[in-house]
Amino acid sequence: MTHDYDLIVLGGGSGGLAMARRAAAHGARCALVEAGRLGGTCVNRGCVPKKIMWHAAEIARSMQLAPHYAFTASLEGLDWAQLKVSRDAYIKRLNHIYQTGLEDSRVELVKGSGRFLAPHVIEVEGRRLSAPHIVIATGGRPLVPPVPGARLGITSDGFFGLFTQPRRVAIVGSGYVAMELATTLRALGSDVSLLIRSACFLNGFDDMLRECLTEAMQEQGIDILSNTVVQGASRDSEGLLTLDVGGRTLSGYDCLIWAVGRVPNSDRLNLEAAGVLHDDDGWIRVDDYQNTNVPGIYAIGDVTGRAALTPVAIAAGRHLADRLFGGQPDSRLDYSLIPTVIFSHPPLASAGLSEDAARASHGDAVKVYQTRFVPLQYALSGRSGHSTMKLVTVGLEERVVGCHMAGPGVDEMLQGFVVAMGMGACKSDFDRALPIHPTGAEEMVTLR
Repeated sequence: MTHDYDLIVLGGGSGGLAMARRAAAHGARCALVEAGRLGGTCVNRGCVPKKIMWHAAEIARSMQLAPHYAFTASLEGLDWAQLKVSRDAYIKRLNHIYQTGLEDSRVELVKGSGRFLAPHVIEVEGRRLSAPHIVIATGGRPLVPPVPGARLGITSDGFFGLFTQPRRVAIVGSGYVAMELATTLRALGSDVSLLIRSACFLNGFDDMLRECLTEAMQEQGIDILSNTVVQGASRDSEGLLTLDVGGRTLSGYDCLIWAVGRVPNSDRLNLEAAGVLHDDDGWIRVDDYQNTNVPGIYAIGDVTGRAALTPVAIAAGRHLADRLFGGQPDSRLDYSLIPTVIFSHPPLASAGLSEDAARASHGDAVKVYQTRFVPLQYALSGRSGHSTMKLVTVGLEERVVGCHMAGPGVDEMLQGFVVAMGMGACKSDFDRALPIHPTGAEEMVTLR
């Protein structure tokens, strides 16, 4: 069979773009199918606009410290609409950069939504395209729960569409998106209630990080309502929202944000025509090499339900391109050490095993080193915020298998420690490093 391309990539997010450009660099004839703006969730509705809002909130928090450093300064308020205009303009520039990058790489952009007609044939707006290799990189979207009045709320996507700042907001969720939105909105001046259906949030993260963030959010005035399940929402005559939380109501909110998880963008791909298997929720099943059950069809990124992070999707795409077109048959992403940062206030940084996970796997061979201190930037203010850091080690050699930090600057610290962990660093290697003083990072190499 003669094919139109060597590779077709479905989805123009971070993973799909990385896959297509790397494959083209190896000489493959590539088409990338995308109906929306290039960059996917990360650029348009995720990492990038979120980090801009995080920086805005950090500026607001820093301004609060100014009088303690003898500056005469005050916050006159935030022009939310102007911030949105500036943020959207920056994202537009990124969209254009991605467009230019595809053109420079000689990847053909096919505008529209693709769906399978057969294992190696797709249809895009009535046009049939074929390739021996097809990569599904369609990502995911926020979940809206099936409760009465759910559409009165917005998701993280809707948050970036707001033209005015919410005065009083209810955020429903217990994952990192909920934590980031809650602390950012609070730092920018909104009253925030955080509704969590269980007793705690950030499941799977080290307990120390949860404890640190809980303490910080309480000090910031965020109302944390645990074991609270929203069963419905309604709007009163004044336009404010009331939430039914089972036997009682919470009222007076002008904004409701659902941050209760994500679903895969696989439901419109007509996967059955290609025979591609997925689980009951639609996440596409892949092996360690990103292969689906159908030869020549692969999936990368969020649509697989595995480590939904932009750098993971990019790395998976590049490894797959190297394997298929770059003469590297064993190339694959190692998922065993994935660093994660939650851009809350304060930020949280984590890599490797939590203390609980390490003890479950290694028992008494685990030794933990931990510290808690007040960052120097708060010394003159009397602010009670703390930084906390933890190393989780295993065995007589004390190999570092977990690194967890909370506090100012940890989002920029973690990367270097992950390099060391990937090389098999032990506690003694950390001990031999000369500290940089005075910094927060020095605490990680002076733990005793």
